[in-house]
Amino acid sequence: MQLLASVALLVLPVYGATIAPTTKDITINVINANVAPDGFVRSAVTANGTFPGPVITATKGQTLRVTVNNKLTDPTMRRSTSIDFDGVFIDSSDSYDEGSPFVTTCPFGPGTSYTYTLPLGTQTGTYWYHSQLSLQYLDGLRAPLIIYDPADPQAHLYDVDDANTILTVADWWHNSTVPLLAQYLTNQIIPVADAPLFNGKGRYNGGPITEFAAVPVTKGLRYRFRLINMSGRSDFMISIDNHTMTVIQADGVATQPHTVSQLDMLAGQRYDVVVTANQPIGNYWINTVLGGGNPARNLNLNVTLGRGILRYAGAPNAEPQTPMTLGPGTNILVEGDLAPLVPTRPPPVDINLTFVTSMQVNASSPSGFNSKWQINNISYVSPVVPTLVKILNGASSAVDFNTTENTFVFPANKVIQITFPPSTEDELHPFHLHGNNFWLIKPNATAENDINPIKRDVAGAGSGGTTVRFVTDRPGPWFFHCHIFWHFNAGLASVLVGGPDQIRQNVHPTEAWDELCPAYNALPADEKR
Repeated sequence: MQLLASVALLVLPVYGATIAPTTKDITINVINANVAPDGFVRSAVTANGTFPGPVITATKGQTLRVTVNNKLTDPTMRRSTSIDFDGVFIDSSDSYDEGSPFVTTCPFGPGTSYTYTLPLGTQTGTYWYHSQLSLQYLDGLRAPLIIYDPADPQAHLYDVDDANTILTVADWWHNSTVPLLAQYLTNQIIPVADAPLFNGKGRYNGGPITEFAAVPVTKGLRYRFRLINMSGRSDFMISIDNHTMTVIQADGVATQPHTVSQLDMLAGQRYDVVVTANQPIGNYWINTVLGGGNPARNLNLNVTLGRGILRYAGAPNAEPQTPMTLGPGTNILVEGDLAPLVPTRPPPVDINLTFVTSMQVNASSPSGFNSKWQINNISYVSPVVPTLVKILNGASSAVDFNTTENTFVFPANKVIQITFPPSTEDELHPFHLHGNNFWLIKPNATAENDINPIKRDVAGAGSGGTTVRFVTDRPGPWFFHCHIFWHFNAGLASVLVGGPDQIRQNVHPTEAWDELCPAYNALPADEKR
């Protein structure tokens, strides 16, 4: 498998045109750099020295070849790395180029490189890439990835879809995640973020008055905003003063247009919305209100200060004169109200599973406390030998894996349904499936729909109960985990293996991939972490 990276020039879609599949080469240098998205300067793990990192763009049918050069040197953070392309299927037998550490690959250390090869096939939409190793992406290694469709069936709904319409929200910490994770595992309290960010900018209580990110629009035009929640923990409630948003896509899958005034995005989720610039020329607040953690546990955090500005052409370069609010609080998106653009009834279920999430607390651990998240009373622990290596060496059933790998093995082309029953937990876990979409049969606390549910790759599992359904038609071992990465790193994960026989028949890793694990295992301990 090959390592991915680089700054790509934004390629805008040419609607109605036919673009022959090509290979696009991208290079990303993963380096430590000082950044200050909220005015507080800290060393970070970055793609090409910026946060967020450079946008990777592609056109439907292309193959991305992303070379990642690991140039990390700061010993206070992780110095190995591994890149995941969130939501991208990798539409070929190259399932080994899906950068899930110890599932499909091993990380690679400082001073080395790897190239990921990603055949995109027919996939289009809004995605992102980030480090999948431990909590490293919370230290900065995260950025958008957009696949444009030259013949977009929804192109008639908007006029503008360019670099300025890619919008990100994220949570941000002032300290390295290495000690913060150790703290979390001992005291059971997720460290509260220092600031919310919109397009890489925000503020914190007592910090400098940094500029909010402005999004330029021209009166009378319709804009396709590609919203990405790149958080490690937080959901965001998003709205734009005096404007509505028409949802046309969820996690890269087209939906019937559905107009709302406000929507909630969980960590890892993406929504494409159309906003018409139909108000008097001026500046309007883009409200992005962070949810996740008690601000009393971190006095830096002001959940409303990750906002942006919708700035009409002709308006002054200034903040809106209207009050900062939490949004309208009305006409909020109900996920169950979304319908697919092309209705497809899910096939009947072959295998039913129930996933019960819970937290286990061990007060007698040497540190005094140790908390682990579990699925069906098992807390996921990364194996030394990656799942895919075991499969290529003959593993064919769940008994071939350690219990703590929480691995489920299914034949190819079977329909799997996973139900998270209602619980008493005060959590909404955004579960993300790698390498596949699932039908969202029952959104959390919403009625079941097995007639025309949407498909996506991140959905919240919480007190109201959630059900998802997918087909094992993409052979490979795929992570299915909580995208609150604090929970993920405390064990809230599983691996879903589809078609082990087909994996052995079709997956033929490269020599570079074969060399990853021996090289990683030979690293000094301080370069692995």
